[in-house]
Amino acid sequence: MKYFILFGPPGAGKGTQASAMVERYNLKHISTGELLRAEIAAGTELGLKAKSLIDDGQLVPDEVVEGMIENVFSSVKGVDGFLLDGFPRTLAQAEALDAMLARKGEAVTAVVALMIPDSLITWRIKHRAAIEGRADDANDETIKHRIATYHEKTEPLIGFYKAQGKYREIDGDGGFGEDGPEVVRKRVFSLMDTL
Repeated sequence: MKYFILFGPPGAGKGTQASAMVERYNLKHISTGELLRAEIAAGTELGLKAKSLIDDGQLVPDEVVEGMIENVFSSVKGVDGFLLDGFPRTLAQAEALDAMLARKGEAVTAVVALMIPDSLITWRIKHRAAIEGRADDANDETIKHRIATYHEKTEPLIGFYKAQGKYREIDGDGGFGEDGPEVVRKRVFSLMDTL
């Protein structure tokens, strides 16, 4: 079984690229954002708690996210692997994921990082908010907080996975044209075909 981590700052295009990766490589996409949004939409206790944290630009507690992911690992069949999107976001989560996979005799295959500059992050998040109606993406202060949180808590994962020889970086800026996502997709497939 292969375990890929789709990595990059908010707005880097992870969601856009994930669907093509899942289809081409027969992977199960695990988006922590989608798992949490499903809980919020269902109005569960977890969903209500998660919504208040997300609305404030905060992260949901690790043990909640880890439990949801482990459930998907154990329940999904008929795929060649998993594509984690939005997890791990911190060193503690990365260590927990390694431990979770080690219990199954497995390990992370590779980290596929879509990287874009901060200046492009804000534009893309606001653009996405307008298209998808995502209120959590529309507020300037929330966007600044998300970028700062990414740099402080998530960027250290680059060194963690480089030390394991699993980190692969792709330029996530395909330009502003209609074919931008396709330009990046070709870069992603070119890398994935080697893993």
